[in-house]
Amino acid sequence: MDWEKTKFGLLSAAGGAVVLAIIGFNWGGWVTTGTAEAMAKEIAANAIAERLGSICVGQANRDPHKGQKLDEMKGKDAWERGRYIEKLSWAIMPGDEKADSRVADACAKHFTEKISYSRGRDSLQIAA
Repeated sequence: MDWEKTKFGLLSAAGGAVVLAIIGFNWGGWVTTGTAEAMAKEIAANAIAERLGSICVGQANRDPHKGQKLDEMKGKDAWERGRYIEKLSWAIMPGDEKADSRVADACAKHFTEKISYSRGRDSLQIAA
């Protein structure tokens, strides 16, 4: 057995493994367990906020001044609408003391979609 050939083969294999890992983690979409868990938590939190956004819309539909408040919201920039809904307390879920900004953003998204859909109509009736 030739030690130089074996040494060259082992070093080549190790170098190939390092290159493969670098390519895989940077451009191949590989992630560590910690990164995958963080991504899963983020996706779950966004999904929950989307579902709670529908409850926010339902709470807004019970507001007698909803039309006036939606007219005010239409004049705001897209990034301000979630904060505006937080101030209106529509995004405070039962059992919570304050609004979650993700829920408020999801609620604003619901209203923005409904408002843009009903632009040609006289009514701003929002169906949950």
